Amino acid sequence: MGEMTGFQLGVIGALFLSVASSVSIVICNKALMSNLGFPFATTLTSWHLMVTFCTLHVANRLNFFESKSIDMKTVMLFGILNGVSIGLLNLSLGFNSVGFYQMTKLAIIPFTVLVETIFLKKQFSQQIKFSLFLLLVGVGIASVTDLQLNFVGTVLSLLAIITTCVGQILTNTIQKRLNVSSTQLLYQSAPFQAAILFVSGPVVDQFLTKQSVFSHKYSPIVLVFIILSCLIAVSVNFSTFLVIGKTSPVTYQVLGHLKTCLVLGFGYTLLHDPFTERNIIGILVAIFGMGLYSYFCAQENKKKQAADVKDGAPLLSQDKDSHEVKKLTKNSLV
Repeated sequence: MGEMTGFQLGVIGALFLSVASSVSIVICNKALMSNLGFPFATTLTSWHLMVTFCTLHVANRLNFFESKSIDMKTVMLFGILNGVSIGLLNLSLGFNSVGFYQMTKLAIIPFTVLVETIFLKKQFSQQIKFSLFLLLVGVGIASVTDLQLNFVGTVLSLLAIITTCVGQILTNTIQKRLNVSSTQLLYQSAPFQAAILFVSGPVVDQFLTKQSVFSHKYSPIVLVFIILSCLIAVSVNFSTFLVIGKTSPVTYQVLGHLKTCLVLGFGYTLLHDPFTERNIIGILVAIFGMGLYSYFCAQENKKKQAADVKDGAPLLSQDKDSHEVKKLTKNSLV
């Protein structure tokens, strides 16, 4: 029982770290890009990943965690895929309206459910699907304003959905099948993610903003916010891998929409962004959907545990059984 409680506390800690760091970096980056005029999002992301790798390298040297060798081809393809997905999401935002970009992000959950159902044979109950539907409707009401379609933007959005979905599923699958921790996987893959964004970032940003990151004037306050953004990003990147590894890609996406609601709330409170009744209703519906998702996951996991006990398999008697308890309870908290 103590081991399972410790696992649940670890999941709660990972979720809290992910929410806190993600909301913090959104507020920091919004100030950097909107107020200080630094619009180079893709290049900034490459710096985030480089600082993350350097931080993990120092931590590894100080024996905070043990590096584990992973097949180079697997890590390289995984890192490149994640780097490409980030670039495609930024291009999607550049070619589409904000409303269509939000719809792109909303589409990641149903696509992930579809892929896991078809290829990984994972079953999602009707209750889970209904709670996810409520969540998506709520976030859509709160954040989607205008929908303007164009062919290039639509293609980029579809590619962004596919690469993001597959990347997050692989983040979970690699950790489980190769028995590596989130820290070990991030340490191995971050250089490849950073490299592809470091090369493509300035090109993508110049195409989207008509400005060059190399000719930008870096004032002291801009440099301070860039350094702060990179430091927060270490926590964001670490918590992303941690949450997906401990829960699932779908739960991570649900958590991402919670962050969207929180960002809308903080934007109104701290930055005095416009806030309407529609935003309030959408956020309330989304939070209700998140609550249902967490409740239904918990109920399904209890049923599975009860079935295991009924079949005469002690849950905590052996290491193998303890691992099964972890696997069953990993999606129960949001």
